[in-house]
Amino acid sequence: MIDALARVSDGTRMLAEARTAFDALKIADAAEAYRYAMKLAGGSEEAQRSASTLKLRAERLAGELLRDMPETRGGDRKSDGRTSDPKPGTYAEQGIDKRVAARCQKIASIPEEKFEEFLAVAEEITNAGIVRIANEIDRFTESEAPDLPDEKYRVIYADPPWKYGSAQHTTEEQETVLANHYPPMADDKLLSLPVKEIAKDESVLFMWATSPRIRFAFELADAWGFEYKALFVWDKIKHNVGYYNSVRHEFLLICTRGSCLPDSKELHDSVVSIERTEHSVKPAYFREIIDRMYPNGKRIELFRRGGRVGRWDVWGDEAK
Repeated sequence: MIDALARVSDGTRMLAEARTAFDALKIADAAEAYRYAMKLAGGSEEAQRSASTLKLRAERLAGELLRDMPETRGGDRKSDGRTSDPKPGTYAEQGIDKRVAARCQKIASIPEEKFEEFLAVAEEITNAGIVRIANEIDRFTESEAPDLPDEKYRVIYADPPWKYGSAQHTTEEQETVLANHYPPMADDKLLSLPVKEIAKDESVLFMWATSPRIRFAFELADAWGFEYKALFVWDKIKHNVGYYNSVRHEFLLICTRGSCLPDSKELHDSVVSIERTEHSVKPAYFREIIDRMYPNGKRIELFRRGGRVGRWDVWGDEAK
């Protein structure tokens, strides 16, 4: 496996020396081929991730080099005034498929900070994930976030779209909205959300938090008018490489406003082991736990992807 990482290191060096989009894409293809070979051979997740990262960096560089390159070039003017057949398109001259060129340029359009965030915190380094981010950046503006409902809720469930720092300061985050339908929301925007206004005087907040943002999660709960009481740990079973350890968990904080003890005396295990599935999707089991702990009262899920679930109201840019 040391040899695997050495080859990726060689590819990174070669990428720094690449001068054409074709050269960059050759490195991307080699990195993908090596990642696949390592997967078949049972290579470490760290080595496979390094190869996937190299591939995306190479495609981003290709996109940057292609950005100012015309797809076709006009033919030469003949002496009789006619124009010869157009010369081959510059993409074709370099052996680059137009669809590949479009994807690479889409990746290159992502601001560097967000690109580095994705590489640092995404569960899986894939083209689909990074292109989804580019599409969301094209589509999303903060002003599009809907107003919170004019209601009062006893039970609030939230999965905030955390914004992370630079790649140098991001640690072991595994669940990130960078590949979700939500672009990251800046800390000040989260703090200013008037969640306190939709919470009853006696209410409970269940809020997801990741290891890198756990300190801010407590601050956010306080800003929303809630006091931390306890937490659940979601053991995702599948590991993901982090900077300090191999990560397989996420936290679900339990915070209350006023006196809001559970309606049920049933106590649930604080550690729940459920294998993660689709990126950023939380197991429905946790919502079921909440319903069993607090069967009474009006409830809402914030930052919801999709439609209503049972008695739950939903809110968010992608709520239906």
